[in-house]
Amino acid sequence: MNETSRIVTLRQQLHEHNHRYYVENNPIISDQEFDLMMHELQELEALHPELYDPNSPTMRVGSDITKEFRQVRHKYPMLSLANTYNEQDVTEWYNQVSRGLEGEPFEVCCEMKYDGLSISLTYEHGQLVQAVTRGDGVQGDDVTANVRTIRSIPLVLQPGLGWPEEFEIRGEILMPWESFYRLNQEREDIGEQPFANPRNAASGTLKSQDSRVVAERGLDAYLYYLPTLSQTEGGEGHYESLEQARHWGFKISEGMRKVSTLQEIFDFINYWDKERKNLPVATDGIVLKVNSLRQQRHLGFTAKSPRWAIAYKFKAERVCTRLLDISYQVGRTGAITPVANMETVQLAGTRVHRATLNNEDFIRSFDLHEGDWVYVEKGGEIIPKIVGVDESRRDPQSQPVRFITHCPECGAELRRIEGEAAHYCPNATACPPQIKGRIEHFISRRAMNIDSLGPETVDTYFERGLINNIADLYLLTPEQLNYEGNRERSAQKIVSAIEASKQVPFERVVFALGIRMVGEQTAKILARHFKTIEALRTATVEQLTEVDGIGGIIAVNIVEYFHDTRNIEIVDRLISYGLQMSLTEEQQSQMGTALEGKSIVISGVFTHHSRDEYKDIIERNGGKNVGSISKKTSFVLAGENMGPSKLEKAQKLGVQIMSEEEFLQLIMHNS
Repeated sequence: MNETSRIVTLRQQLHEHNHRYYVENNPIISDQEFDLMMHELQELEALHPELYDPNSPTMRVGSDITKEFRQVRHKYPMLSLANTYNEQDVTEWYNQVSRGLEGEPFEVCCEMKYDGLSISLTYEHGQLVQAVTRGDGVQGDDVTANVRTIRSIPLVLQPGLGWPEEFEIRGEILMPWESFYRLNQEREDIGEQPFANPRNAASGTLKSQDSRVVAERGLDAYLYYLPTLSQTEGGEGHYESLEQARHWGFKISEGMRKVSTLQEIFDFINYWDKERKNLPVATDGIVLKVNSLRQQRHLGFTAKSPRWAIAYKFKAERVCTRLLDISYQVGRTGAITPVANMETVQLAGTRVHRATLNNEDFIRSFDLHEGDWVYVEKGGEIIPKIVGVDESRRDPQSQPVRFITHCPECGAELRRIEGEAAHYCPNATACPPQIKGRIEHFISRRAMNIDSLGPETVDTYFERGLINNIADLYLLTPEQLNYEGNRERSAQKIVSAIEASKQVPFERVVFALGIRMVGEQTAKILARHFKTIEALRTATVEQLTEVDGIGGIIAVNIVEYFHDTRNIEIVDRLISYGLQMSLTEEQQSQMGTALEGKSIVISGVFTHHSRDEYKDIIERNGGKNVGSISKKTSFVLAGENMGPSKLEKAQKLGVQIMSEEEFLQLIMHNS
């Protein structure tokens, strides 16, 4: 078999195995065998770029080439459904359908209402050609590159199964609970805010400009509507069309059911109101659709929604329980979070005894008293939260909850910065939770990337007295870590990873220090402006605020950090251990002033560099990357498929549009 034939064979086999694993949940080969086949295909495709196929199984891994999402108009509008929250409204809808059909018998297809992001998929000749979000219902974002990484969505349909030459199918992009919990743990480990619920996580992921991120996060999809069949003449029923789509290879809900009476609808609703808690993905209701496609067309649409369908939303489960006391947690930055400890109660399938209270203002908004009976719900079906107080059960002698004034861990007097909701412990270098949090931030992937360590390991080393600050990491030896005598390889790996972190660039070292309010972008600005840690640590508030992007509060935080004797000692030690405390000569030599004082918007797909590379070039030449076009925009660096809304706004404001070639010539001419 020649290499061309082998590529075709591998693609077919991998598509089939992918379907068996992610849709049918019935794999017939091991993960290792699958990976070996994928690796072989990647190598063969690299040797034969002329055989490029956008729907090859290798496209599942994503790409780092970023692009502006193009707006695409829907062939059929993606209308929303009318919502109802009680059986009375369902009965009224059912009766309206009956009247609209003039008493003709009808069936209803009952489905799960998935809590995700609506998507429209278009297939031509059995291949995925386009994926578009709902948007405003008339047009949405083209997210085809990102959707290709979702393994439960077929890229190529098996021949001979009867699918139309061209059709559209719609569904929901979801983040399964397992992926959601894993992602939030990763975000917390690096000091990022966790997503509130799987829907937000799925939405944020699908809109990522890096499809590799999408590939890593484990999105899933369920398909539930074929507008091509439903809105054209012919076709049997909605239920039957989805069963046909299942036959073609699409992931269709197993919970779908066709019924013919109102009581059967209520039975379905009541069953899934409890059973949905066992599903691997989030749901927030039931969708009811008249099954006959002919009857759907007869009933038609209102201006906003179809008359033949309605969504029944599950009520958020609420319980009342007694507040026992309030404890206070100290975060990495010193922020104090109050937590309500309550009598244990069953809520949405789990036992709940704690709920966040956010901050002092939140507590005051409920006029919370000691021993109150509180109403608790699960926000997004996940995080318990207090939503009210039963004041009729309040003890007349109970006292209002008073927010603490001193840190529960180290005793330092708390501060509250004007304009912020949270209280903070200012004792950053001696408060144990802050110390451990700062170490965890220091080793995180986006900082020093010491991936052999984790929060549990940091906690263990801290408790054993091996590390009391970030500089202590560089004194660890394999002998210290291998104290049980059976972790020699692991200990050596950790020490090697710590040693390797000495090569991490200066801008990430600045971020890793954990200076309050100095994030990745701010650290990059500071590193490129001051160039060395010595220049940064001696900068005054006035010098710092002269830097574009550095405000007064951040400037004060930086000055305070470098005036703390304990921080000075730590930074001196890091310098002595050989960390990168300045920009390299190469980095400094690459910097120019061609774009000094210019604000630049990037839009489109580029040939010579990725978007991230162009952002870096702009910053290295004195320019500033901005996300939206305004009168202050100097010019737009435009690649192919520039976003139409950006193009229109640039033309309206008279902002220059510069091509990729013109931009590179500008940089070269001024370098």
